[in-house]
Amino acid sequence: MASLAASASYDETKKDAGDFAPDSLSTPPQPVHNEELEKMRRKERLSSTFTVICAGFALISDGLQNNIMTLTNVVLGQIYGKKYTASISTRLSNSLTVGTILGQLAIGVVCDLYGRKHGIVISTFAIVAGIIIVTAAHGAHGSLSGFFWCFTVGRGLTGVGVGGEYPSSSASAAEAANEKMVKQRGPVFILVTNLVLSFGTIFACILYLIVFEAAGGIHANLNTVWRVVFGISLLPPLIVFIFRMRMLNSQLYRKGAVQSGVPLRLTVKYYWKSLIGTAGAWFLYDSDTIYSCCKRPQHPQLTFYLSIQNGVFSGTIIASLVKVKGEELIRKTAEWQLLLGVIALPGVFVGAALCNRIGRRNTMIFGFSGYLIIGLIVGCAYDKVTKIVPLFIILYGLMQSFGNAGPGDMLGLTSSESYATAVRGTCYGFSAAIGKVGAVVGNQTFTPIKVHLGQKYTFIVAACAGVLGMIVTYFFIRNDLGGDLADEDARFAAYLESQGWTGHIGVKGTEALIDEEDSVIKSKQ
Repeated sequence: MASLAASASYDETKKDAGDFAPDSLSTPPQPVHNEELEKMRRKERLSSTFTVICAGFALISDGLQNNIMTLTNVVLGQIYGKKYTASISTRLSNSLTVGTILGQLAIGVVCDLYGRKHGIVISTFAIVAGIIIVTAAHGAHGSLSGFFWCFTVGRGLTGVGVGGEYPSSSASAAEAANEKMVKQRGPVFILVTNLVLSFGTIFACILYLIVFEAAGGIHANLNTVWRVVFGISLLPPLIVFIFRMRMLNSQLYRKGAVQSGVPLRLTVKYYWKSLIGTAGAWFLYDSDTIYSCCKRPQHPQLTFYLSIQNGVFSGTIIASLVKVKGEELIRKTAEWQLLLGVIALPGVFVGAALCNRIGRRNTMIFGFSGYLIIGLIVGCAYDKVTKIVPLFIILYGLMQSFGNAGPGDMLGLTSSESYATAVRGTCYGFSAAIGKVGAVVGNQTFTPIKVHLGQKYTFIVAACAGVLGMIVTYFFIRNDLGGDLADEDARFAAYLESQGWTGHIGVKGTEALIDEEDSVIKSKQ
């Protein structure tokens, strides 16, 4: 059993297992092992590339699943009318959130203990199984209640998979990018995470519009429409699953994993400040990114959701712009959702361009400042702004873009860079889960504010959340991120050793291969 110092690949005192004197006849070379090493390295390079690509492709699926329910709520309301009550609509929407929180916490731990591949495969399986259940949802003997509960279970299971993708895909993408391009890891990570998650909104709208028109437009069989949409959404996770089954755990993981006796107390003691930063900022950001309800004109007792950033605006947008009834409401809602999704995208690229230039922390503060400035502008001039719909949409789009440029881009990136490989999945999952809790709290907070104080104050409160986000970011998010992730592993390992922890670092059974890899790397330096 290797000791802590011996098993950590970055320990300078570790002896290279593959070293031998070139002129020594007593130590023959080992061509079989070297051939195996070269084959492993080629496979690793290919795996790293595909890991980054597949992370992006998988998160498109996650973005789609996060947004597909927006229009499905409208469709189900058209199909079932008054039977599709507000409580049922809320239950179906919240089931994904509950499942996501569970997935973020549980699979975050799994991908640390058993490997990124295990977490990714479990997440993909849960998403696929959940989508199948929803697509084929049916109540016993035609029971409508049974149908809705079947739908709820399927969405909850999908949520577990979606939540699991956050820590497992993000951790694997960051580690794979670290092996390929350390200096550009931040921008690459953003493009394969937040960009594709944001594109999920657009993808969901386009998919619904295509299927809706193909099925006959306003004369379409809506039951067919939503089932076909969910069925098509099954394709991305199925396609990427084939490649993910062949992926390798990253070299960083094999060197830095702690697969048993995880020092949780020492982890919290060492990373408490970063945890407050990533989890706290995520909580504040998601509390502003809520799902606000709006009354359906033809069914006043029924609500549906416009799943767009800072949903406090959705009531005004729908009331001002979607003044139609019946099946036409589906098309119009999809079109406006598509427009708002497109407006939000430029901010993603701004954040990717800034993160290396001004640092992660400063980029996040820049994004939160947009909430402050635009929130106050709209809140203080609410009565005038809402009378000029194009102006309102422009300001709203700018607020979304600021969100994407700042916390939208940076929260995932800082959560993957602030922690050592041994606990990266767990800490990332915890931070993201706290963010989802923030979404629930925000939804419960903004609704009474809107009812008792008026819509304008929801903007002002959102601005205040932006101020809190800036404060938390400034004091608790590090601005020295962006270096080699192996350096963070080295610091964490040294801290554990200084605290008397004597556990094993590194995936057991791969020590010899890791030593040989290090020997080859050192020989080329």
